[in-house]
Amino acid sequence: MRIERATNLNSLKRNIDQDSEAQLKAVKSILTQVREQGDAALYELTEKFDKVLLSELEVTEKEIEKAYSEVDDEMIAIIKEAAKNIEDYHVQQKKQSWFITKEDGTMLGQKVTPLDSVGVYVPGGTAAYPSSVLMGVVPAKVAGVGRIVLVSPPGKDGKLPAGVLVAARESGISAIYKAGGAQAIGALAYGTETIQKVDKIVGPGNVYVALAKREVFGTVDIDMIAGPSEIAVLADETANPVYVAADLLSQAEHDPRAAAVLVTTSEELANQVSAQVELQLKTLPRQEIARESIETYGAIYLVDSLSQGVDVINEIAPEHLEVMTEHPMELLGKIKHAGAIFLGPNSSEPVGDYFAGSNHVLPTSGTARFSSPLNVDDFTKKSSVIVYSESAIEENAKKIAAFARLEGLEAHARAVEKRLGESEHE
Repeated sequence: MRIERATNLNSLKRNIDQDSEAQLKAVKSILTQVREQGDAALYELTEKFDKVLLSELEVTEKEIEKAYSEVDDEMIAIIKEAAKNIEDYHVQQKKQSWFITKEDGTMLGQKVTPLDSVGVYVPGGTAAYPSSVLMGVVPAKVAGVGRIVLVSPPGKDGKLPAGVLVAARESGISAIYKAGGAQAIGALAYGTETIQKVDKIVGPGNVYVALAKREVFGTVDIDMIAGPSEIAVLADETANPVYVAADLLSQAEHDPRAAAVLVTTSEELANQVSAQVELQLKTLPRQEIARESIETYGAIYLVDSLSQGVDVINEIAPEHLEVMTEHPMELLGKIKHAGAIFLGPNSSEPVGDYFAGSNHVLPTSGTARFSSPLNVDDFTKKSSVIVYSESAIEENAKKIAAFARLEGLEAHARAVEKRLGESEHE
């Protein structure tokens, strides 16, 4: 890995807008085809892009039963335990409706309502992601969403990975469909003969999925525009270089465009981590992907102090941040921008990916500056509730009318004055 002073922080600064116009044009064409042709487009595009000729889109009960026979009991127990951890974590986020009453009889409040329907996108391609099923579905269930469906691209055998199907069943999903890419996003947004449209789409995917989600936003809601995975590690001389290198590679193996960055006060650690990355790369099954990620988007930044290191982290605003310093809790209050923060030597990033209970659908590409991990609030909406009493309208009507006239909205002013019987404009 290249080692340099922390003066040029471009390694994690990638944006969806960097992707080509050709990709966006292709996505728009796919979305139009799905909107106009429905299921027929899904079958055609699945054959074209996934090289699979499907006989049906929806996963059958028989396929789910077969999946259970292919996943051993120990792994099923682990999936169940992970789902419970995720549920326990997200239950803490749940908000209730609230109301306040004033002395004049006015009542104000907020009504929290779960969304009617959500579509969860689970990536396929180079790996299977049962964890993404749990991260998308469980918070939606906690929020009270009525209908939750899952879409994911089929493999060459025309099936979804057994682990994905087991995770889907364990998380209580409504229906599972074999559809991936931009065409799956179009189906969730517009609806087809088989796939009923939803109110919101969540879940990560490749650049075509990200661009499609951006295009359908407004027709449906989306969680975020997810870019390639990224990790930053803030470390001092006490960090274990073997751990740091392993954690950097845990994200690099996702995608050639994934980013892995170490920010450290120790030049000795920097050299040790660089050597460890090279050593550990040699035995990784996904070595080619991880190496391209490290060589293109990997970096080790040297800083003069941990305070400067925190400034660098806040500038980068990484998806995942690990703090491997002697006293990591002392830095937590100073860290403003990170999707998920892992403190201490044992808090490896995969702990959050799979088991701790926090959500692994996180803001990328610097968007942690203003956005949050997927959470229960993403699956609810809020309505304001206003009950104005007679005494309140008598006291405040003239003020409201004056405000309306300041904006040139006479009908607004008259609407409240009618309650006083004082409007001269009948």
